[in-house]
Order: sequence, then C-alpha cells, then structure tokens
Amino acid sequence: MESAAVIGIDLAKSVFQLHGADATGRPLFRKKLTRGQLRTFLASHPPTIVAMEACAPSHYWGER
Repeated sequence: MESAAVIGIDLAKSVFQLHGADATGRPLFRKKLTRGQLRTFLASHPPTIVAMEACAPSHYWGER
C-alpha cells in the first residue's frame, strides 16, 4: 500500500474514521478503526501529517 502524505481523523470515543491521501490529494484509503487499532495503525505508518477535527471534544484527544 502506498504511504499517505496526509491522514485525516474524525475523532470519537470508541470508533475513529480515517481518510488517507497522497501529496496530490488522491484518496488512498478509508478506514474505520477502534482505539486500539488506531494506535497500532499510526505506530506502523511512516511519519506523516495527521489532521484532526477542530470541535471542542477533539482537544481532549489532541492532548493524548
């Protein structure tokens, strides 16, 4: 699988929606992951930009 230049995350308490795109914005993947799966996925992915939603509850996850 091609590495994503940007990963967008829709934050939630138990299930996270991810969208990966290459440098041109072409979608590479869409995933629905649990908290444990998210940690494993991000730890195994090469360094990249991770964009999170900016609503009030997301700030809690940005600190983790």
